Amino acid sequence: MDDHADGVGAPGTIQESSCDGPAAGELVTETLDYDGGRQVTVYVPPGAPKAVVFAGDGQVVSHWGAFLEAAGTRHAMIVGVHGLADETLRLQEYSPVFDAKRFAAHEGFFVEDVRRWTRSRFGIGLPAERTAVFGASAAGEFALALGLRHPDVYGAIFSGSPGGGYKPDGATLGPVPRTYLVAGTLEPFFLSNATRWATALRDAGADVVLSERPAPHGDALWRAEFPLMVTWAFGR
Repeated sequence: MDDHADGVGAPGTIQESSCDGPAAGELVTETLDYDGGRQVTVYVPPGAPKAVVFAGDGQVVSHWGAFLEAAGTRHAMIVGVHGLADETLRLQEYSPVFDAKRFAAHEGFFVEDVRRWTRSRFGIGLPAERTAVFGASAAGEFALALGLRHPDVYGAIFSGSPGGGYKPDGATLGPVPRTYLVAGTLEPFFLSNATRWATALRDAGADVVLSERPAPHGDALWRAEFPLMVTWAFGR
């Protein structure tokens, strides 16, 4: 299955963006006052931002601005909140089923503090329809959790190979943001999870794209799809 919108990508292929040089935009990293200090790295596009993507594991995702530029998308800002190196603590921050208290604290930091800092630091305050949340793997379910819990903040959810523990509950789903999921055929657990999410969200009336790619679990899959996600939600 490859449920792409027209012009998003050819079925069954990963279209790697070519990045022959450094990004024209700039990277800004600052440490915010959370949990002893948490870094946030922001990709500031070369043009005036017309969309913003808040991302988990931001120490990686914030560097994908060059892929957006290579794909012709030069207006999206990436606000990357760094994830923890300790995998147990990372999972606790990204899914409420592991440590509800730690998840709630990180959720408040990500949704409120980081967004408020972004508005103040960069003078950007975009409406929900121009705002997305992104994550991959455990952070992919974190993106789904935040999008479903805060549809007034995030108008789109981008989730790569979701896996971690947060489960959709059709009985409690309210307004659901537009959602773009991707998973690889060589990562059956994550593909199954993404498919289950797509079914649940469609049943709740959401606009959903589920992209299946011949790829294993990893950054190569997600960064190739990332420009397609942004273009799907916000155009070029």
